[in-house]
Amino acid sequence: MKRIKTKYEILRQEIYIIIYGDNTVLGRLFNLSLLVVIFLSVILIMLDSMKGIGQKYHDFFYVLEWIVTVFFTIEYILRIISNKNPKKYIFSFYGIIDLIATLPMYLSFIIPSTAFLVAFRALRLLRLFAILNLMPIIGQQSHLKEALIASKNKIIVFIYFIVVVSIVLGTVMYLVEGPHNGFENIPTSIYWCIVTLTTVGYGDIAPVTHLGQLIASFIMIMGYGIIAVPTGIVTAEYSKASRINPELEDKKTCPNCSRFIYEDDAKFCSACGTNLENEQK
Repeated sequence: MKRIKTKYEILRQEIYIIIYGDNTVLGRLFNLSLLVVIFLSVILIMLDSMKGIGQKYHDFFYVLEWIVTVFFTIEYILRIISNKNPKKYIFSFYGIIDLIATLPMYLSFIIPSTAFLVAFRALRLLRLFAILNLMPIIGQQSHLKEALIASKNKIIVFIYFIVVVSIVLGTVMYLVEGPHNGFENIPTSIYWCIVTLTTVGYGDIAPVTHLGQLIASFIMIMGYGIIAVPTGIVTAEYSKASRINPELEDKKTCPNCSRFIYEDDAKFCSACGTNLENEQK
């Protein structure tokens, strides 16, 4: 005998469809509203950080911050209620980000100095990937992730080499220039070497002797080559990942509504119900 759903279960199911589904008008409207509020919260943070504007409209921004906080709070609670497994959402990547974006204003009552944590609301922009539901972007994201993982050992070895070179050249510069030219100790000299090697060049320390300038020139030229190495490693692995997983590059779409089909063996479109097998014939 089929169990009859309670009103609460029906309501929870409807909330879930609205929050997580993009196939309904209400679902699209919710996602659009969420996107607008996220961007609004980020803009508020930016404007509030500007001295003149922040001081002049502080009270107005404070009210808007609370409106955004209430919206995020309601959304967070609804996501917990609508999930069959609330713990899975709470401890998920997006669940933790949603919580971080909601807490700062409440914590400011207890610890006023924590108000600056609202800046972490910018992390909610990551939900853009979940909202837009764009499969080509997800495919490229997968390639990049695989490339970074595959490059990990090579990049670690490369960084180790850079650290050793920085220590050696930094020590040499300390011996050549000495404390009277700004190279007060070996750690300071290593700091200078790293800044020069990465072509940042703050200019707070500079060699004075001819030999020191010659070594510095060598480090600068070497820096340009060093910057290109990690890029080359990741690019090579990225190209390899694209060849290994070509199916991620070319996902089939529904011929009726143009929706991306996630399951390769799907017989019907989940959005419009079109028979994919008939369309292929």
